[in-house]
Amino acid sequence: MPDYSRLVKAYDIRGEVPAQLNPGIAENAGTLFIRLTGAERIVIARDMRATSPGLAQAFAAGANAAGADVIDAGLGSTDYLYYASGSLGLPGVMITASHNPAKDNGIKLCRAGAAPIGEETGLAEIRGWLETDDIPAPAPRRGRVVRQDLLQDYAAHLVGLVDLTGNRPLKVVADAGNGMAGHTVPAVFAGLPIELVPLYFELDGTFPHHEANPLEPKNLLDLQAEVRRTGADIGLAFDGDADRCFFVDERGEAVSPSAIVGLVAARELAGHPGSAIVHNVITSAAAVEIIREHGGTPVRSRVGHSYMKALMAEHNAVFGGEHSGHYYFRDFWRADTGMLTALHVLAALAEQDRPLSELVAGYSRYAASGEINSQVADVAAKLDHIETVYRDRATVDRLDGLTVNLGDGRWFNLRPSNTEPLLRLNVEAPDQAAVDALRDDVLALIR
Repeated sequence: MPDYSRLVKAYDIRGEVPAQLNPGIAENAGTLFIRLTGAERIVIARDMRATSPGLAQAFAAGANAAGADVIDAGLGSTDYLYYASGSLGLPGVMITASHNPAKDNGIKLCRAGAAPIGEETGLAEIRGWLETDDIPAPAPRRGRVVRQDLLQDYAAHLVGLVDLTGNRPLKVVADAGNGMAGHTVPAVFAGLPIELVPLYFELDGTFPHHEANPLEPKNLLDLQAEVRRTGADIGLAFDGDADRCFFVDERGEAVSPSAIVGLVAARELAGHPGSAIVHNVITSAAAVEIIREHGGTPVRSRVGHSYMKALMAEHNAVFGGEHSGHYYFRDFWRADTGMLTALHVLAALAEQDRPLSELVAGYSRYAASGEINSQVADVAAKLDHIETVYRDRATVDRLDGLTVNLGDGRWFNLRPSNTEPLLRLNVEAPDQAAVDALRDDVLALIR
């Protein structure tokens, strides 16, 4: 029997195909998705992996067996699926393993309006039904599948949210990593004042050039080199399912996602004064300062899209950003979209004459360590010990792991991994020397 505790994760169903995930499981998941949502119609999209068509077909068959009709939206990015779910008002299914290796695949689920389904909002129930083989009998009426391509509608919706007309033209290198941005970027950028230099736009789920995970610096090297070689204004790096976008400046240097949070927050607050902006616990303090300086209300969240989206709904936030490169927009059903973020950054760059490095410098005020992982025997005991060491000389909270604020711009966060006995450390301070000193102090206590 499959180990569903490893397959059904906090935010999606994801595993190696066929060892962990196969068409039979996908078909059962399709039937159970209809039980969970009570939907009479759903929409489904898929990425470019070789196993995606079969899994999508199986999931649709399971939904049909439960009596639901399926709109097959074909190839698309995850934010394309969110667009389909939001614009059609239907629960949505995305067949993708995001940035995972080629051997993996997965299933992301949402309710109508792109409302997230995570462990606490339905995935735990689906896992329980799968574990007990509690699969409903076929419905009296079998549903049917209807094909509907929404790519041009998706592109028009995004372009309608950000005005790039009349701005100076930009040379843009975009690295799709052989993922879904190779399908969506040409549709969105068509007709914009952009000279596009495509890198790895061929859809290929074996990822022949590099992993489609821009969070790893090694996967940015080709983009950085191409930006320098072509004299481009900016580089864009998308992950495999293109819901995240990372940025490279005209010098080929990576831009901190926290700086992008500050930049886009300032733009959204200009159009929606006084709004709330959600950020997670490891976003730079600079972003929080910028939100306040532009009249917004910063709202702090745990890491993870389900927490971010829930707080956005609670506070009617106009925008939310995570240091991992996920950015959420009220105008996009509070869903994360790398493409809309890219359009905002391109518009901000094109509206003025400075290079990107100078533009983002105003949103980057501190030095940071990046995420450092440490394996520990007892995660909870280690967090308790470190809290004891710091609590008399710092402000401490447990919103997400342990956050310790020492004042003078120095803070760190320690978060446990959901799946491994790991602690993830992020440190920020006014300069690199202060980051190094605090990092070493904390690592000495961890290790």
